[in-house]
Amino acid sequence: MAILSAAECAAYKKQGYIVPTAPLLSEQDFTDLQCYHESIATEWKEIYNGRPEEMDKPHFLFPELFRWALHDTVLDMVEQLIGPNIVLFTTHFITKPAGTGRRIPWHEDSAYWAGMLDRMDSVCTVWLALDPSLKENGCLQVIPGSHLLADHNYHLVKDDAVFAEEIDAGSFDKDSAVAFELDPNHCSIHDGRIIHGSNPNTSMIRRCGLTLRYFSADCHFTQHENDPDFRIYLARGEDQAGNTYAQPYEINNSWREKLIGQAVGHEQ
Repeated sequence: MAILSAAECAAYKKQGYIVPTAPLLSEQDFTDLQCYHESIATEWKEIYNGRPEEMDKPHFLFPELFRWALHDTVLDMVEQLIGPNIVLFTTHFITKPAGTGRRIPWHEDSAYWAGMLDRMDSVCTVWLALDPSLKENGCLQVIPGSHLLADHNYHLVKDDAVFAEEIDAGSFDKDSAVAFELDPNHCSIHDGRIIHGSNPNTSMIRRCGLTLRYFSADCHFTQHENDPDFRIYLARGEDQAGNTYAQPYEINNSWREKLIGQAVGHEQ
């Protein structure tokens, strides 16, 4: 089913992003997602000793999230951008607490996936707002067209940011940044190569979003030697690249044990 217009699909290819105008999920599906996030956020903090900005790959730990990561409405939209054979790559809840939420430095997601995928041009990120996402609480910002630029150099950041590295200043035009201000249950979609980041949340309003990342099943995935517990899932269609897929709706126990071990190590 066509959710995006032809103009939106064309804009995505040219600009590297789009912001659909309609809510993404039904009212019930979205309310259920909000409630589920609140329940697992407590466990994430208590068991895994994690900051709310860093709830990365939560579907490995909380398999009920596959209900939304494999939702037909989401996949129908993604199919219009990357084709009918879709792989669920990863998920991420990025929650910036009111007043203390950390900034996300300017970066390209593809820089963190070097060696994992044989091409980056079909990676698509859906960013779904669970809270109001505003300039004042650190909404996502992108540099239009930067998905078509060459790779960039990075430097270490000195402040308390979510990531430790940032693209060198002066290698892109910060003044061209577009801020994605979103109501709850609205989303943005961006290319995995686009330059993006966000400011810290110094407001009194929490900012929470669910990131859902997909790539075309004609891309070959290589298991990273430093991350042998990582899993990918065939979300729709057929494999085209000889990839190996895990079963959805199952806990990734090796990932869970690793995180528990890291949490214990931090406490000691």
